Amino acid sequence: MTTLSEQPQQGGFYETLPRFSEFDRMAEPEGYAPLPDDWVVGAADIVGSTQEIAQGRYKTVNLVGAAVISAQLNAAQMARLPYVFGGDGAQFAVWPEQRAQAEAALDAVRRWAREEYGLNLRVAMATVGEIRAAGQEVRVARYAPAEEVDYASFSGGGLTWLEAEMKAGRFGIAEGRASIAPDLSGLSCQWANVEATRGVILSLVVVPREGTSEAAFAQVAQEVIAATQDRARGGHPLPKKGPKAVFPPPGLDIEAHIRGGGPVWWRRAKLTCSSALIWCLFRSGMRLGRFDPVLYTADVSRNADYQKFDDGLKMTLDCDPAMQARITAVLEAAQARGVIRYGLHTQDAAMMTCIVPAPVERSHMHFVDGATGGYALAARNLRARAA
Repeated sequence: MTTLSEQPQQGGFYETLPRFSEFDRMAEPEGYAPLPDDWVVGAADIVGSTQEIAQGRYKTVNLVGAAVISAQLNAAQMARLPYVFGGDGAQFAVWPEQRAQAEAALDAVRRWAREEYGLNLRVAMATVGEIRAAGQEVRVARYAPAEEVDYASFSGGGLTWLEAEMKAGRFGIAEGRASIAPDLSGLSCQWANVEATRGVILSLVVVPREGTSEAAFAQVAQEVIAATQDRARGGHPLPKKGPKAVFPPPGLDIEAHIRGGGPVWWRRAKLTCSSALIWCLFRSGMRLGRFDPVLYTADVSRNADYQKFDDGLKMTLDCDPAMQARITAVLEAAQARGVIRYGLHTQDAAMMTCIVPAPVERSHMHFVDGATGGYALAARNLRARAA
């Protein structure tokens, strides 16, 4: 597989954008650049995710959401492209020459999710020009928690608009006839849940009310971020040295459906063997060639995607009561002023779904969400407030 450090440059617009290492910079409107008119925005979400959560399947839901991103990265030969993970779905953007491959990858993930997990994935794509014609905007910025990895942030309302259009049955992609499997190389979900150490894992979704200026929303977002900064790590849900490996990994049965080659029981058996070796390396800290398990687990924490902007603010935080009270006070005051709507969900642990282009590279990506509903239930609670 092509690694991120060897990527082609077809999506050069995104690659040329500045990278910000301070997350609070993502709240500043001037840090965002408009996507070109001919770029294409894609969206996907799982139909009935709340029911799946109620059945204890949120880890599977998260995996399918991350699979949308994995398939797009592999379809683009690991070229850098903007994307955002939303728990029960994902959004992304590609340059015009990549549209056909992006549509095929979306269609393949939709079929795979249905056949392997019985999940119905809703998908849509629209050009940035089409989104602008509807009065919405798509701007993007790059947040880089580390030198080797960065995550996109979006503003302008275009992603939210496309998601609503998708749910209304517009901009959908017709199902292809070829039964191709998506390329999900590097996708993994084997880390155990990470228990809260300060109190609870808080999943937070904040969106601007209609008519709210970007400056007014940015102020609220910065106040929320500031409310997390009572300690050096600001509510980071993962230990600094990284999570602990366990065997057998909790996502083994789910991940077996990613792997090709033979019946599921055979895939599971092969995955069990490889997972045992990986667990031994993490347990002992022993290096194997260029792979350093101690450095890798520390990088898992360093590279974690636990806070993001996608036409709003999403965060997964390890909160003590004082931090949660400060955050809630900021949100309640902003909601009372008519600036925002927000939703929260608390749980005892966080979970991760990962994309690892190459284990010996430091560019592996780790999407963090609450373990028992996370962003999906926080968004549901937001909608309930609006009702």
